[in-house]
Amino acid sequence: MRYFIRFSYFGKAYHGWQRQPNAISVQEILENAMSTLLRAPVEIVGAGRTDAGVHAREMYAHFDFDGAIDSKELVQRLNSFLPDDIAIQDIVRTSNDAHARFDASERTYEYWIVQQKDPFFTDFAHHVWQPLQISKMNEAAALLLEHEDFECFSKSNTDVKTFICDVRKAVWTKEENKWVFAITADRFLRNMVRAVVGTLLEVGLGKQEPVGINKIIESKSRSEAGVSVPAKGLYLTHILYPNSIFDEQE
Repeated sequence: MRYFIRFSYFGKAYHGWQRQPNAISVQEILENAMSTLLRAPVEIVGAGRTDAGVHAREMYAHFDFDGAIDSKELVQRLNSFLPDDIAIQDIVRTSNDAHARFDASERTYEYWIVQQKDPFFTDFAHHVWQPLQISKMNEAAALLLEHEDFECFSKSNTDVKTFICDVRKAVWTKEENKWVFAITADRFLRNMVRAVVGTLLEVGLGKQEPVGINKIIESKSRSEAGVSVPAKGLYLTHILYPNSIFDEQE
């Protein structure tokens, strides 16, 4: 039987989601905990990979297990067993062919920026001290929706088969004492959001005009785009699935 897990984690202590040969990852911690509590080897497939230091406010993964599971009890036991920076929200039975990665139709990330010293945001946001022209940053962000090939924002030497992404939302908003960039797409390339934000910051700092983002994207060259901003400000916040994969109940 196949189950989906909905969980969150604070990424500072981890080398991303995916297992690494010589570094600790969220996947390793979660698989070890599940295997211990279920007393059987458990392999978990995530909805995607987050880089070292990136956080997830909503992440999904799936696993297969042949025995009976009391989902509510397992959630409680896992949360008692796992470290404080990983939390399980739900475990649900799904159709046996449901896939956490391939069935996801939409993903949303946020990037947080603060512009004043705040000890409570040291590990949670990127600090930018210079004044930012947010209206121009939103002009440039809106132009992302007019393109589909985002090779210029992809990590170099990646092994992806296509750089095509359907960006459906990209906007900066003010939330209390921080600026939040929200971007939604069907898929994202490695390092894409951090490179997009770095490029938009160049616009906000007056180093680039909003329309300049068109030329950057059309160049397909990573060297034309801005530097990648720090991982600590990046959050995976939402993953959308078709309701049909959750129709089958325990």
